[in-house]
Amino acid sequence: MTDVLRRGRASLAFSFLVQGVAFALLVTRIPAIQDRYGVSDALLPAFLAAVPILAGVGSVTTERLVKRVRPSLLLRWSQPVVLLALLGVGAGERMVELGVALAAFGLAVGVLDASMNMLGVSLQRSYGRSIMLSFHAAYSLGGIAGASLAWVGAHWDLALWVSYLPVVAVLLPAVLVGSRWYVDDEAASAVAEKAGEGQVVVFKWLLPLCLVMTVAYIGDSTVSNWSAKYLKDVLGSSEQMATVPYNVYMVTTLLGRAIGDLGVRRFGAVSVVRGGALVAAGGFAVVAVAPGAWVGMLGFTLLGLGLCVLVPQTFAAAGRLFPGASDAAVARLNVFNYVGFLIGSPLVGALGDAWSYRGAMVVPMVLVLVTLVYARSFAPQPDRYGGGHERPRTADVGRGSNGL
Repeated sequence: MTDVLRRGRASLAFSFLVQGVAFALLVTRIPAIQDRYGVSDALLPAFLAAVPILAGVGSVTTERLVKRVRPSLLLRWSQPVVLLALLGVGAGERMVELGVALAAFGLAVGVLDASMNMLGVSLQRSYGRSIMLSFHAAYSLGGIAGASLAWVGAHWDLALWVSYLPVVAVLLPAVLVGSRWYVDDEAASAVAEKAGEGQVVVFKWLLPLCLVMTVAYIGDSTVSNWSAKYLKDVLGSSEQMATVPYNVYMVTTLLGRAIGDLGVRRFGAVSVVRGGALVAAGGFAVVAVAPGAWVGMLGFTLLGLGLCVLVPQTFAAAGRLFPGASDAAVARLNVFNYVGFLIGSPLVGALGDAWSYRGAMVVPMVLVLVTLVYARSFAPQPDRYGGGHERPRTADVGRGSNGL
């Protein structure tokens, strides 16, 4: 293992951590942002939905850009934009300024998420063993740190820009320095050259992974948006205790991802994904039938341990499925991150209002179990682009193959 790869892995892990900090600082201070700009409850969902929608646009744009620009370069300049946009959210005074800052944040996050995972997939290929979960563990650690910093800001009643400025002042130069050691993927170009023509991402092959990605983020957004309300209103906990489930979920997510790569190396990606789906479904089941707050807490703990493996392994599987076009596959798959986020919270809320919140928890449970149907998609893939296997024809794209 070369020093170049080690430095590349460390710098990319730091990038994941910084992104976790930035995103947590934004989402955990939404009430303060709403108060600062006078955003009504009716208008707030539009602002919140705009971020993942624009992030999806940024991810699609990244798929086009990586044909001409290295993913490392996109990551190098999109992360500072995210940090500056976060500062803009805290420093603005008018609603139009909030809209501009959130738009910049959303577009840059789409580029950032896609390019980070592109580099993660390529580094895993170079390492020759599972390391993808370790990057997402760094993101979870950043999320915990960001949420803690947000708590400090709220506890001391600091202005948003006062909370954000020191974080941005420290992290911005750090990511610019760290970006010097990003490692781009050379293997994909070699595979494409061996195939004799540019590879295409056939959407029907990628679709099972897109469904798993969507389901994973439906589950994640259910926890992040409804765990506090569920514990307080359904299970009768105190308001203070209602804040605990998401923190527990983040900690168990971090723990699961920290050891997850060892599980993949020992048992294989298919077994780890199946196990994660079963544990997550069990967590939703426990939450749905919990007689009290402590049992509900156990359910959210199981959710963190189960859901944490799905997203990193989905990105890794996309890289294996299209070894010569992994950047395009990752960018397209990343869009379904935001699809799941947009579906999850409104789905549970609508079902809770129309039916019951206990019943609403059964729906993501069933959706997570669907992952079991597609678990074989996470197995090592045969060489579709060499070794005598059939290569997808360009004419297939947009026809029977549903290529996009």
